[in-house]
Amino acid sequence: MTRIAVINQELCKPKKCNYLCINVCPKNRSGEECIIQDKETNFPIIDENICIGCGICVHKCPFKAITIVNLPEKLKEKPIHRFGKNKFVLFRLPHPIPGEVVGLVGSNGLGKTTALAILSGKIKPNLGERKHADLSELISLYRGTELQNYLEKVKKKEVKVSYKLQRVDKVPDKYTGKVSRLLKRTDKRGILSDLISRFGIEDILDNDIDKVSGGELQRVAIAACLAKDADIYYLDEPTSFLDVFQRLEVSKAIREFCKDRSVLIADHDLATLDFLADRIHIFYGVPSVYGIVSSPYSVRSGINAFLDGYIKEDNVRIRSKSITFGSSYIQSTRGSKIMIEFNDIQKKLGNFSLTVKKGELYDREVLGMLGANALGKTTFAEMLAGKLKTDSGKIKGKVKISYKSQYPHTDFDGTVRELLKSVTKEFGTENYKSEVIRPLRLDKLLERKVKKLSGGELQRVAIAVSISQETDVYLLDEPSAFLDVEMRLYLANMVRRLAEKRECSFMIIDHDLLFLSQIADRGVVFLGKSGVEGFTEKPTTVEKAFNNFLSKVGVTFRKDPQTGRPRANKFGSKLDREQKETGKYFMS
Repeated sequence: MTRIAVINQELCKPKKCNYLCINVCPKNRSGEECIIQDKETNFPIIDENICIGCGICVHKCPFKAITIVNLPEKLKEKPIHRFGKNKFVLFRLPHPIPGEVVGLVGSNGLGKTTALAILSGKIKPNLGERKHADLSELISLYRGTELQNYLEKVKKKEVKVSYKLQRVDKVPDKYTGKVSRLLKRTDKRGILSDLISRFGIEDILDNDIDKVSGGELQRVAIAACLAKDADIYYLDEPTSFLDVFQRLEVSKAIREFCKDRSVLIADHDLATLDFLADRIHIFYGVPSVYGIVSSPYSVRSGINAFLDGYIKEDNVRIRSKSITFGSSYIQSTRGSKIMIEFNDIQKKLGNFSLTVKKGELYDREVLGMLGANALGKTTFAEMLAGKLKTDSGKIKGKVKISYKSQYPHTDFDGTVRELLKSVTKEFGTENYKSEVIRPLRLDKLLERKVKKLSGGELQRVAIAVSISQETDVYLLDEPSAFLDVEMRLYLANMVRRLAEKRECSFMIIDHDLLFLSQIADRGVVFLGKSGVEGFTEKPTTVEKAFNNFLSKVGVTFRKDPQTGRPRANKFGSKLDREQKETGKYFMS
């Protein structure tokens, strides 16, 4: 294969355009059948062997349904799997290794979940053909590699697999009843009670599975995965909605309970992969078109190669510019006008109580809020947004607030275009495209049905809906969840630009410290006992907030000399001890 042509059938509307792509194709006009109508589906089909990659059909398609790209020249191999004619293609597979944790890093839509599904047996690979391939064909492709032994055991059904799915919000669709019932079904190793205690889910065991939060569901799903007696554990995005404490505890549990077993973990949190993984595979390509799996790297080299954007072994540049980090903290551009002032806020919800000390938000400021889950960050956000009333204390400031909730969801029965047009009159203007559509990469989502979007896609749309409002303060609750590394950095840059250009303010709740370090002027730390009591300290510099928070977590970060990114130190290492002694938990 030298060229990939993909037609998004959700976007393609041949009856509305009267098969424009077929009519404008120069190969068709010369008498060849490069693009034809599929008699079964009525969608157009592009013959990649005839296609010359001129791009005319791509640019003429009114619904942006067609993508045609050239594959890297060095890629002279069969694909592992293709979802159908003119659909996504995956090349190569990552290698599970006994006794090691292998991390998968890459943008959304490049096949990480597909690779995990193939290795775990959930998808039967077809080697790019219409029919499923015999596993022997796949084994022959990997003869002489570490993957050969694993695939041979899979063929003989000698491998037991445990799988944690990506979208934990889908767990209630598959299981009903109490949390305890689900967990007991998976307890095959006698470690369940330890996992329940370490993950802090004792208090929700008697709750119905559809009545627990996203963070609680994530911990339940991970506990259920690890409690199974398996040879290999697959965990797809296990850190979403978990705070730093919980990510650390999950990482330690994986290390402890999977010591002599294989683990494959796909995640966007580079700090977690840095801390947990033994080696890294990079996924690169064109999202939703094709994905290629790199050879395994050491963790530091792999993450740095991903950020640099150059895969040396394949001589491929995967992005035009490298992702680098200067100072660990941004240069503040906040104004002097106070937008919101809050003082001694008290709120009691059931057995939980929250106290928010004195603080303020300035114009053109981005205020980051961080802390463990269940300490009242979302409760405080909902009081600021007017969704909850305070029991005592005052919130001053006659400002309009646009609030993006923690878990994006919608009942909107229409396309992304229709949704955005319903919330702003600016839609369609060049200013709106440059401020919202392009930074959030929404161009190809506009004709998609909102209800059919993935978690990351829905998150981007929810952010767009919030920042489309004409308001003074934007309050975004966990906006980085389900977003890949690149998108998180694009979002950080977009928020900084908007705060300055619109002279507005942002309050951001998030667990990704790297993301917060690139976006916040100051920070507010939430402390206390999760689910029982939460309280804040006065807003302070991001450096002080991070050091205060991480001192409670017991984790230190250093600056990578090559990329400038924060890297988690190994527990008890020389750097870890030195930074703890000096109180520098997050090096700038």
